[in-house]
Amino acid sequence: MELGLNLSFAVKRWMEPDVLARMCAHDFGVKHIQFTWDLIDPWWPEDKRDPLIDLYRSSFEKEGLVIDATFGGLASYTYPQLLAPLAIQREISMAFFRRAIDLTVRMGAKVMGTPVGGMSHADANDPRRREERYQSMLDAVGALAAYGRQKGLAEIHIEATPLMTEFPHSPDASVRLMEDLRGTDIPVKLLIDWGHALYQPLLGNEADIHLWFRKCKPYIGSIHLQQTDGMLDRHWDFTKSGIITPELIGQATAKAGLDDIVQYLEVVTIFESTDEAVYDGMKKTMDFLHQTLKA
Repeated sequence: MELGLNLSFAVKRWMEPDVLARMCAHDFGVKHIQFTWDLIDPWWPEDKRDPLIDLYRSSFEKEGLVIDATFGGLASYTYPQLLAPLAIQREISMAFFRRAIDLTVRMGAKVMGTPVGGMSHADANDPRRREERYQSMLDAVGALAAYGRQKGLAEIHIEATPLMTEFPHSPDASVRLMEDLRGTDIPVKLLIDWGHALYQPLLGNEADIHLWFRKCKPYIGSIHLQQTDGMLDRHWDFTKSGIITPELIGQATAKAGLDDIVQYLEVVTIFESTDEAVYDGMKKTMDFLHQTLKA
């Protein structure tokens, strides 16, 4: 399998493009990068935003790194986005995602990844309104795929999340979403996160990575890797004890025939952790994964 790295660990810590690129290439030994919008907000004015994009792109290219994709981080996930209750909120979200596509294409990446958003309590618990939100989201993603094709984007990857107020949250909901999005102007694929897929309080017996991979294999475009205890969405590094082992990663990936899919380590730390502690955890984690996940 191919190990990649989401840049979430660097947020509020390593924000100089050349420093971060050298760290990823030389300290962490990766080639494949998933850039987070927490480092560059798609909303920023183009005349300020685009030179920053160019700086990151050139710094990472100089180190031989490939920015395969961009991905929505903590900031964009805060908002309801395409599942918001009000039409004006959803219109704003469409503008935001179009700008995220612009960012992605200028970065030289082929894929834009993101969760689609979250419903209000009232919408999520009313079957009719829940379905309305779902159908309007399908239309919105289709429109974004059309915009992406015009701009030169190759794919959109939608992340399955561990919340009933979001789409998709389960293997069957993921399959339904992918089937309902067949025929879009560019492919829309699924992003599976190990921690989300193993979240037991929501999924119960379906908190089984073999089940997720078996049902969703035809639609999977990318994977997030993290350590977790299955009780919360931890996004720990692998210096922590949890339920995800190299043996499970290797076995499940090989059994499902997903060795060609990049698995991006996505570590999200508390802001109070020192930079030294975060770096130490990342360095030990990347060394450990490189050693134990060799094909």
